[in-house]
Amino acid sequence: MSVRFYNAQILTMESDSIITGELWTNGDSISYIGPAQVHSDIEFDREIDCKGNLLMPGLKNAHTHSAMTFSRSLADNYCLDDWLHKAIFPREAKLTPEHVYWFSKLAYAEYLAGGVTACFDMYFHKDRNAEAAVETGFRHVFCGAANDYGGMEELEDYYVRLNSFDPLISFVYGFHAEYTTCEDNLKFISDLAHKYKAPVYAHISETKNEVLGCIERYGISPVKLFDKMGIYDFGGGGFHCVWFDDEDMEIYKNRGLYAVFNGCSNLKLASGIAKVYKFIDKGINIAIGTDGAGSNNALNMFREMFLASTLSNLEVDGGAFVSPYEILKAATVGGAHAMGLDSCDILAPGKKADICMIDMQHPTMNPVNNTISNIVYSGHPGIVKLTMVAGKILYEDGKYLTIDLDEVLSESNKLLKEIL
Repeated sequence: MSVRFYNAQILTMESDSIITGELWTNGDSISYIGPAQVHSDIEFDREIDCKGNLLMPGLKNAHTHSAMTFSRSLADNYCLDDWLHKAIFPREAKLTPEHVYWFSKLAYAEYLAGGVTACFDMYFHKDRNAEAAVETGFRHVFCGAANDYGGMEELEDYYVRLNSFDPLISFVYGFHAEYTTCEDNLKFISDLAHKYKAPVYAHISETKNEVLGCIERYGISPVKLFDKMGIYDFGGGGFHCVWFDDEDMEIYKNRGLYAVFNGCSNLKLASGIAKVYKFIDKGINIAIGTDGAGSNNALNMFREMFLASTLSNLEVDGGAFVSPYEILKAATVGGAHAMGLDSCDILAPGKKADICMIDMQHPTMNPVNNTISNIVYSGHPGIVKLTMVAGKILYEDGKYLTIDLDEVLSESNKLLKEIL
C-alpha cells in the first residue's frame, strides 16, 4: 500500500525542527519527506490531507506487560511486594494462552489510540501473544520473563523462533529481576547472552529494599552484580532504574545500556522517583515505558512523558532541568533503539512507516508557543488522529481498522471472571 500525506507538519525527530510538506509511504517504509512536488507519475492507494496536523514517529512503549490489562484497577493501594505476592502472582497463575491473546488485544487497542506503534513486552504465553500482534498489525518486541519459577528452559527456543516468526515480531533476552532469579539462573542467562552476543534486560533497582536485599546476598547492587556476571557484555539495560547510585550510572554509561523509566508505576507502588535528569546529564541512553496496567493503571505514554519531565523538578533547585525534546526523543527514538528497532526510530526515507498524526486543532495543542512542549506537558491520547504501523493505518479518527473492539471488550470481560 502507498499513502501520500500532504499539507502536513512533520517532526522527524532527527532534530527538534518541524518542517512543512509531504510524507509518502510505499509498502512498509517511508519513500519521501519534503516539500510538495509534482507526482503525476505515481499512483497512490490513498492521499490524506493532513490540514496542518503533525506527523511524528510513533511512540515506543519501552517497558510493559500488555496482557496485564486484566489487572487494571484490580489491586490498587499496595506497595510492590504485597502487590506482586498477594494480588498479581496468584491470578497470573490462572492465565492461559487464550487469556493472554485477548488481554493483549485490549492493550493494542489502547496503544494504537495513544499513538504507540511498538511495545517492549515482558510476559508469558508468547506464541499466542505473537498471533494477536500479527493479526492486529502491531509491532511487538518480546522480552524474556524468566525467573526461578519458570521460563528458563524456554528462553533460547523463544529467541530462535520468535526472531523469525514475522517482521512485526522480535525477541530480546530478559528475566524478571535479581530477587526472583538465583545465581545459577543468572549464570545461565549470561551464558546465553554470550552464545548469541545478545543484549539482556530485567527489572532493576525498582525499590530500595530490592537493592538492599541484593547487597545482603552478594555485597553489591543489582547493576554491579549483572555487570560482574557478564550479563551486560553485549548491551541491554533495565526497567525502572530508580535506586541507582553514581557507580551504577557509570556502568550504564560506559556499557551504552538503556535505562527505561516508568514514573507512574513507581509513584503508584511507592517505589520512588528515578533521577531522570542525572541520567540525561551523564549521557546515559534513556527510554520510557508505562509498565503494566495493573500498576499504572493506564498504558498512556503521554502521562509517562509528563512525569519523566516534571518529577525531576523535585530534585533540582529552580526545576525545569529536563527539556521536553529530550523526553519526546526518549519516548520515540530511545525506545526504538532500546528494543532493537533502529529502522523505526525517526521519520526518513527508507525507515519503517511507523507514524502517528497529532491533532493540531485540539484545544490542548493551542496556542502553539512550542509544539513539542504541548505534546509532552499537555498531550494525551485524545490528540492522536491516526496511527500507522509498517505502512498500514491501524487506527484513524477513533476507529480501529484491524481490531473488532466490541469483540475484544466482550471476551476480555468474560475471561476476567474466570481469573477472579
